[in-house]
Amino acid sequence: MGRPDPNLKESILSYLKANHTSIWRHWFDDIEPLEVTNGTLRLLVTEPVRLRYLRRCGLDPFRSAAQAATGRLLAVRFVGEGELGEDPVKGGDPRQRDRFQADDDMILSPDYSFDNFIVGPNNRLAHAAAFAVTEKPGKAYNPLFIHGGVGLGKTHLLQGICQATMHHNGGMRVYFVSCSGFMEQFHDAVRAGEMTSFRHRFRDVDLLVVDDIHDLSQHDRAQEEFFHTFNTLHQSGRQVVLSSDAPPSEITDLKERLTSRFNCGLVARIDKPCFETRVEIVRSKASLRGLELPDDVASYIGAKVDTNIRELEGAITQLQNLAAVSGSDISLELAKKAIGDHAPMVGGHHPTIQQIIDAVTRYYDVKLSDLLSKRRNKSIALPRQVGMWLARKHTRYSLEEIGGFFGGRDLTTVMHAIKAINRKREGDALLDGDVSRLENELVDHHVAPGMGE
Repeated sequence: MGRPDPNLKESILSYLKANHTSIWRHWFDDIEPLEVTNGTLRLLVTEPVRLRYLRRCGLDPFRSAAQAATGRLLAVRFVGEGELGEDPVKGGDPRQRDRFQADDDMILSPDYSFDNFIVGPNNRLAHAAAFAVTEKPGKAYNPLFIHGGVGLGKTHLLQGICQATMHHNGGMRVYFVSCSGFMEQFHDAVRAGEMTSFRHRFRDVDLLVVDDIHDLSQHDRAQEEFFHTFNTLHQSGRQVVLSSDAPPSEITDLKERLTSRFNCGLVARIDKPCFETRVEIVRSKASLRGLELPDDVASYIGAKVDTNIRELEGAITQLQNLAAVSGSDISLELAKKAIGDHAPMVGGHHPTIQQIIDAVTRYYDVKLSDLLSKRRNKSIALPRQVGMWLARKHTRYSLEEIGGFFGGRDLTTVMHAIKAINRKREGDALLDGDVSRLENELVDHHVAPGMGE
């Protein structure tokens, strides 16, 4: 048995950060190397969800990092606090190993905790209900049904419920599964004649969380089984949490009796995040990866990517990879190279919203974050109104869509901006000249692409 080099941890983390950017997280700092025995480096991970996550996803990256840091063909083993007294050669108490093995099919990501969830107007009700469920499981909202589009944070909330419940109610039996996972286990149990074991697995829990329950659509036998599982849990006061891409009444080919049961608790919707929420999400996701983003970079990504949270994560990954490959500091220019400086042209004949925003921020020398913020002072409000006016004239976006690009503003705000610029241009030659120059710049750069680079 040998104690590792005191500098080994730093070397491993540096290697991971440089070569495995997608998996690297700031909480890796809490991992402690213990000893090297029989060619295996043991690493202590005290938090159970992180421990299971690393055992599932971290072995190969950490093994390559350990080998690169030591120059030896080492294996890696992650251990929890309950295994500290075990014999590293024999492998410890088998009951300890069995306890972790029983949880191996419950896949939870340490990223998906309540601490990392950004609350905004689009998800406030769903978040409040999720948090209430962890404080009074089976009593607050049962069932809790969360629905919304792809990549808007439903899975994050569901896994946050699981992790918070496990943390605060250690004796509770928690099970998280996707609907496809439920159906796969159901069909396997039917083929193997092991339905009793299957039903124990899903009905002998205190909290059952099923992601993407809409996948039950058109699967009559699985619906029948889930109906009885739901009844067993609900009637005994145990908590059920479900997510879907649509509310219960809009899930096609779902039996009416399931629809009525899903509606009997709280149904909470998650919408697309507004600009301010997207910027906070970008900052949070970057922080998890140990990245410090300048304000203009976070604002640029939040403005550029307005689809869903997964796309925001993808943009951060692209930026992180480009920074690592090029050896450059993260900047607005690097962000533009990483995720592209041009949105697709609407109809192919107009400048894009992003080109208009770039032109306005550059011409008036204002920060992107200020332009899209709630600030109303004249030095910010006027450029914002000019940008909306240009977007209305030179793109085919609706007033609502334009408002979304300019910090999540509503239709009446955009209408007011357009009327205000039309009125002011008639009596303000300086403003009229500014708008004309911006229009000429947009036309010139549309003919010769490259604006903002």
